[in-house]
Amino acid sequence: MKEGEFMRIKPRKLRNEKEIIIDVTPDETNKNDNVRENTYSSYSGVNHQNIKNNNQVSIPVVIILCIVLSLISGGLGAYLMISTRQNTTTTTNGITTSTAKLTETNSISDAVSKVYDAVVVVEVYSNNQLASTGTGFVYKKANGKAYLMTNNHVISGGKTIKVLFQNGDELEATTVGSDTYSDIAVLSVKDSDKIVAATTGASDKSTVGDTVFTVGSPEGSDYAGTVTKGILSAKDRLVEVALSNSQTSDYYMQVLQTDAAINPGNSGGPLCNTNGEVIGITNMKLVDDTVEGMGFAIPIEDALKVAEVLEKDGKVSRPYIGISMLDLSNSYYLWQAGIMVPENVNNGVAVVKVESNSPADKAGIKKGDIITKLAGKDTKSLAEFRYELYKHSPNDSVEVTYIRDGKEQKTKLTLGKSE
Repeated sequence: MKEGEFMRIKPRKLRNEKEIIIDVTPDETNKNDNVRENTYSSYSGVNHQNIKNNNQVSIPVVIILCIVLSLISGGLGAYLMISTRQNTTTTTNGITTSTAKLTETNSISDAVSKVYDAVVVVEVYSNNQLASTGTGFVYKKANGKAYLMTNNHVISGGKTIKVLFQNGDELEATTVGSDTYSDIAVLSVKDSDKIVAATTGASDKSTVGDTVFTVGSPEGSDYAGTVTKGILSAKDRLVEVALSNSQTSDYYMQVLQTDAAINPGNSGGPLCNTNGEVIGITNMKLVDDTVEGMGFAIPIEDALKVAEVLEKDGKVSRPYIGISMLDLSNSYYLWQAGIMVPENVNNGVAVVKVESNSPADKAGIKKGDIITKLAGKDTKSLAEFRYELYKHSPNDSVEVTYIRDGKEQKTKLTLGKSE
């Protein structure tokens, strides 16, 4: 791949389904991974199943992730558009939140101006060389610090991180914390009067069809501050995500969908409504020759919850069970592991290994068991199992439904805490 070229992984279709892949460094794939996928599981023949949960819609895709940019050059090109706002804000713990009603107009320039100066270019250095760039934004000012949010995959693997503000100021940032599965990272810099924080809105109060816009740094700092406009195409979209190029889905993310242009370098930037309030964090897009205008963003409510934990602990501790698992579609690797799946069992995840003295071990789970439900929810794949597991907290008691020797059984276990 040429220097400065964004690696676009063309998704391989599985059963006429499109895939999306998050491009994360290998070291991140096992970080805080409490349901370990056995080394056999690099096989990509996953039987992707739709999840339907209330208003949630599953895209059986493995997603490409956007949008970290390796060394690039180019010229400045800002695409501005915009709207107005009826101002009602509150500030709690340094975070300004708005409850204003949206007011649609033909121009969004006023809205862009409200968030524009809070957006930064994130430059990631490794071995004293610029390795990648992304976008971030100031979401909080407190205790003499300005806190910035970006994507975990933007800063992953970096040794030094610098942020470039719209006024040209460049500051070295400290990593407060980051999390692989939520794809959220929090940075901090020394606060000053010149630094402004964005106002956060509420994605759950947005409506499909609302006008939205992004501010980001496609193709690096030469195009810093680029604004693109579109609509909110969908809410509560469930997408399958892979942490590597194996095309095996690792987990689900619930995201916002937009047709606003999202390009390499936009990752970590704000998705805003016409009041200039941040309602999401852009982090991935569907890349396929037959698809255009399908970008995704993490809802701001979810991002702020993770950010609060990262500010306090530097990491997110997730529930721990202590098992290695395989999707049932991985027949070859199941055979290698000596696991026979009953012919009448089509959905679930196979237990390949149980760690000694783990919650699963204490609950009687054994190698060869096929787990079909967790806390009463179907677990048709490893990604779906993690999605249900991560809804819970350490020390929660959950019921596990599994099949052993062709018979359905149930047990309860107390979830542990990841280290």
